[in-house]
Amino acid sequence: MNEMIRAMTERRSTRSYRSDMLPKEVIDEIIQAGLYAASGRGFQSPIVVAVTDKAMRDRLSEMNRKIGGWQAGFDPFYGAPVVLIVLADKSRPTYLYDGSLVMGNLMLAAHSMGVGSCWIHRAKEEFESKEGKEILQSLGIEGDYEGIGHCVLGYADSGLSQIPPRKENRVYYI
Repeated sequence: MNEMIRAMTERRSTRSYRSDMLPKEVIDEIIQAGLYAASGRGFQSPIVVAVTDKAMRDRLSEMNRKIGGWQAGFDPFYGAPVVLIVLADKSRPTYLYDGSLVMGNLMLAAHSMGVGSCWIHRAKEEFESKEGKEILQSLGIEGDYEGIGHCVLGYADSGLSQIPPRKENRVYYI
């Protein structure tokens, strides 16, 4: 099995992170891999907001927690020190697919570098909110962007989970 396919079959979502910050070079390399994801007609509409500031990370976590309806104190980012927010330009007809491909590339790149990752939902709701729009505006991000997801990153607090068997009868040949 080649290395790329091995990464695809071995990658697992991490739901417990150490607090150690990733080196900027590692974050940048993961982001670069995300930006090379395929996109409809090559328009490259998704953007990535890299959050390494703890106060902003915690603010986003709290927004996400409230949207998800969890009890106070729960961290939907599982302690990950880095949050990569993928947003995509809604004027592109393939924006949702394009952003999803970026998310996949981010997670595979992280795994290949020994970094844990997990796709956290509710970015759509976060950045549709007044607070979310203000955050984007403060960064100079203009346009009609939809939050596709948060790719949380960090060093796993424990080893990888077992690879579950694949369900049968999911491929049909004609």
